[in-house]
Amino acid sequence: MNTFRKKGCLLLIAIGIYFLFSGSLLSASDSLPSKVLVSEIQLPAPKNPADINYLGLKEGANFKVNQVSANVVIVEIFSMYCPACQREAPEVNRLYSIIKEDPFFKDKIKLIGIGTGNSEFEVGVFKKKYNVPFPLIPDENFYIHKRIGEVRTPYFLGISIDKQAGTQVFYSKAGKFKGAEPFLEKIIQLSGLKKEE
Repeated sequence: MNTFRKKGCLLLIAIGIYFLFSGSLLSASDSLPSKVLVSEIQLPAPKNPADINYLGLKEGANFKVNQVSANVVIVEIFSMYCPACQREAPEVNRLYSIIKEDPFFKDKIKLIGIGTGNSEFEVGVFKKKYNVPFPLIPDENFYIHKRIGEVRTPYFLGISIDKQAGTQVFYSKAGKFKGAEPFLEKIIQLSGLKKEE
């Protein structure tokens, strides 16, 4: 009886460890929980006209990622209370700048931040404190966060938008990236977005 109990306890511990760590072992190809973001979730319209213009949206209208005027959308799931997100903010801003300064990619790759558990005020504080130049969208009630699998922050998604092939999540990974340039190279490579020769 003791042997049976020990085996049962070990099995429960093993299952617990699996579920504890399985959420943090997502790789670039593990995009299943994030596909909902593309196909179903309505995102609140940005308030700032510059953000609306940057995304190529109609003023005041809620939108889906596939309505953004771009070939690729990089989505950062962040929280203003996340220390890693705070540390990563300057490098994410640099990523935005590198894309903006490239004549080919500036209209083809866009960035959006979604502040999980953050109100419009909190998102505004984060945007101002870290001089974030791209749109940040509040997710105060964790609605979006729950729909994409309650991922850790920061979390990055790469989403390709193609009128014929449809919308696909090609990159889905938790944690900070190691430098703006290598991250952008990976996004370009995985998305298949190439400069015209």
